[in-house]
Amino acid sequence: MNVFEGLHGFFWQSQTANNCNSYLVEGHRRVLIDPGHRALFGHVEKGLHDVGLGVGDIDVVICTHGHPDHLEAIELLRETGAKFGLHREEWRWLSNAGRQMAAAMGMDIDDFEPDFFIGEGDLCIGNLEFSVHHTPGHSPGSICLYWPDKGALFSGDVLFDQGLGRTDLPGGDGAALKTSIKNLAGLQTTWLLPGHGGLIEGAAEVDRNFEQVENFYFAYI
Repeated sequence: MNVFEGLHGFFWQSQTANNCNSYLVEGHRRVLIDPGHRALFGHVEKGLHDVGLGVGDIDVVICTHGHPDHLEAIELLRETGAKFGLHREEWRWLSNAGRQMAAAMGMDIDDFEPDFFIGEGDLCIGNLEFSVHHTPGHSPGSICLYWPDKGALFSGDVLFDQGLGRTDLPGGDGAALKTSIKNLAGLQTTWLLPGHGGLIEGAAEVDRNFEQVENFYFAYI
């Protein structure tokens, strides 16, 4: 769906398939955030086709974290020349402690080494300007991308509509996730664009969601 000018969201609505939301940001370069599982990438391909694009039109792929349901399809995009970015801490974890988890899901983690690393602070891709926020808790190197021109926050699996990321997977940390969410709450966000579930539109609604998550879910992590 067209979220607003320059942003398309490929939202995953199946209750039986584990795949994430993917987002296409269009500027002088085209950026795809979280391509999802390789076997389920047809969902994204269809979304691209619907807006007149193909896989080869993607310049840069950014993954909010390294779980297979966000990362695995990166192989298909690199075949057409897209460059792949991930937080350095996430790659450090994936290539060490996370290697066993990846292998259990049929992934050879060495095939997913990033072309570049993303760190805290400003990230410019063509004429697109984001700020990167390192948000550990769901995984050690999770990031959220904030697009200040639009007030848009791509929250990965850190924060959802009335929910937050699980912390029971390897590398999860409940205390760190609480801190990450509290830090994000200070941003001027009018669009919350999570890795799963629906988006939230409107600053008041986003603020209300932060409050609800802290008041209810923080007690359980």
